[in-house]
Amino acid sequence: MSAANPAGADQPIRVLLAKPGLDGHDQGAKVVARAMMDAGFEVIYTGLRQTPEQVARIALEEDVDVIALSSMAGSHLPFCRKLKPLLEAGELTDKLWIIGGNLPQQDHDALRELGFRGIFPTGSKLDAIVHYIRENVR
Repeated sequence: MSAANPAGADQPIRVLLAKPGLDGHDQGAKVVARAMMDAGFEVIYTGLRQTPEQVARIALEEDVDVIALSSMAGSHLPFCRKLKPLLEAGELTDKLWIIGGNLPQQDHDALRELGFRGIFPTGSKLDAIVHYIRENVR
């Protein structure tokens, strides 16, 4: 098995890291992206202000293993509600969906119901995010 990919594939784990909506804060996302790259993951960072349609299209085109959102603006639930059917339509339900950022505890159950298995509120440890991805990529 490869250290980068628990499934044993020769290719590194591919992560799409997207900044949804009007969120203009990406310093944390860039730190997380760097930690993922340091861990051997291939990271596709979308940049700021992505629409649900853009995220779903990029995830499909890039054939990623992980769809990760970084949300600091508080619009994570409406964005994820719009994104879920687009990911389903693109047959991306077998990918690992995770989200990090300003995510109040009271929203975690709703995010899980939408299919986001990994939830990383502000202050989450970088090694915890990397470990979670390694353990949960199918």
